Amino acid sequence: MSLADHFRELRNRVVVAGLAILAGAVVGWIYYDPIINRLIQPLKDVAAQRGDTGLVNINFGTMTDAFAIKLTVALFVGLILASPVWLMQIWGFVVPGLTKKEKRVTRLFVVAAVPLFVAGCVAALLMVPKAVAVLLDFTPVGAFNIQDASLYLSFVLKFIVAFGCAFLLPVFLVCFNIIGLLSGRAMLKAWRPAVMVIFVFAAIMTPTPDAFTMLFMASPMIVLYFASVGVAFMFDRKKKENLPGWLDLPDDQASAL
Repeated sequence: MSLADHFRELRNRVVVAGLAILAGAVVGWIYYDPIINRLIQPLKDVAAQRGDTGLVNINFGTMTDAFAIKLTVALFVGLILASPVWLMQIWGFVVPGLTKKEKRVTRLFVVAAVPLFVAGCVAALLMVPKAVAVLLDFTPVGAFNIQDASLYLSFVLKFIVAFGCAFLLPVFLVCFNIIGLLSGRAMLKAWRPAVMVIFVFAAIMTPTPDAFTMLFMASPMIVLYFASVGVAFMFDRKKKENLPGWLDLPDDQASAL
């Protein structure tokens, strides 16, 4: 396949993924009100705890903010709903040279990626109230904490997407193992730097200064990493069993062929 063909394939896959996200965004646009109410609920809870709903709220600074935020939330919903499509498009472009059997296995793990991505988003949604409460707790008593709507929702949505992407770690590792880029032994040998990278990633992506939120994100990632190592060892063993016996013979020894 020529370079131009690769670019055309990339364009086609980007178009398919983009159309799927737009279709999901229509759903997000229709159900915008309950979604936005759920996202700002942590602010309402903090305000209720303080006994004054006027101290903590969101603010739309300009006339166009409300429209821009509705569009952003709709696209965010579309990104989640269309995750099966764009994940399949990514792997369809990255691993076009696989055999038919390997492609079937890869599709299974792309299917597994969808619930993992959604599980990460749900976990982040459960952590948002705690993150908001911790950060707003630094506000002096009696002071107002009126959040800019676009900045607040950008913070929440990025937090949720980061959790979702973090939960995709085992899918990428196992697929790299399938295409021969990573062996189970190499993944197990590198567990110490991998755990360090996971903790650094969790520390960067979690917005709160407390260690609890970081551990909440890092712990499942570590478990998923070692689970992917176990799956990689299983595939490595199957690959070794399917190899012809003459491959391990010395150069000067005759094979059964």
